[in-house]
Amino acid sequence: MVGLILTVVLLGHSYSSLPSLLSGQQEPSILRLRKLNQPFNWHEEEAGEVGRNISEEEVATCRNSVQGKVVIADDRGQVCPRVHLLDTGCCDSNSSLTSKYSCASCDPSSGCCGRYEECISCCLRPEQRPGLQQILNRAAESNNVLLVSVADHFELCLAKCRTSSSSVQHENTYRNKVNKYCYGHLPPPTLASSELP
Repeated sequence: MVGLILTVVLLGHSYSSLPSLLSGQQEPSILRLRKLNQPFNWHEEEAGEVGRNISEEEVATCRNSVQGKVVIADDRGQVCPRVHLLDTGCCDSNSSLTSKYSCASCDPSSGCCGRYEECISCCLRPEQRPGLQQILNRAAESNNVLLVSVADHFELCLAKCRTSSSSVQHENTYRNKVNKYCYGHLPPPTLASSELP
């Protein structure tokens, strides 16, 4: 009986490892984090980039927010309808529906937004860098693994704008149902039901 159980356990373990064995890759056994002495890469505006359209040839690929059904944010700070996303993963900068560093649904005083993608775009604005640097410094002091492990400005904005335990109260209700995606250092301000639109 013990032999049968041992065989089932070994087969189960082998079956779960089958995809990595077939591909010849080992499953990573540890989480890969950015080393503290490794430089953090900030999104920098190239000289002359502001106000001009970037041709598709100039940018090979972009990372983007992926999850939005209707709207996407790319790592250049652009927000566009999903249908205007190029094969490169970048928003089509020639589309009139693409906007750069959009903060349309954001409250600048709280640093919180109504749309995840606009939170990312607004967070990527160059003027956000000092506040985000303070957030990174506090994360290092408090050993916040999520924020310490991000490698660049875009990853930091993706992580900061996601809703988290600081976005909710009583474990099941958003603190602010309107602006729940925050790039700032404070959680969303509590919005009373009488203040809802």
